[in-house]
Amino acid sequence: MNNSNVINLPSLQNDQLNTDQNNSQPGGLNATIRESLRQLLNDLGDENPGNIYDLVLQQVEAPLLELILEHVEGNQSKAAECLGINRGTLRKKLKAYQLI
Repeated sequence: MNNSNVINLPSLQNDQLNTDQNNSQPGGLNATIRESLRQLLNDLGDENPGNIYDLVLQQVEAPLLELILEHVEGNQSKAAECLGINRGTLRKKLKAYQLI
């Protein structure tokens, strides 16, 4: 029994191969995100900022919220529906990113 917190990435990648093939084609969102994350990790080198998860979520969430709002012409109810979150949660996130 392995009590380690280490994930076997090759196994994980094989399990997700079919899903990723559709998303990792040139220009696909998955491929774009993976390349950006690789670049971020390369830029960090041996440095460990300790908050990569929060950093990445903030970098993705703010433009996502902006673009969804633009797509629905500012209608917060429609934006919340598109995002699969309730309107109150959307408003909280919009305030956090100073988008309203």
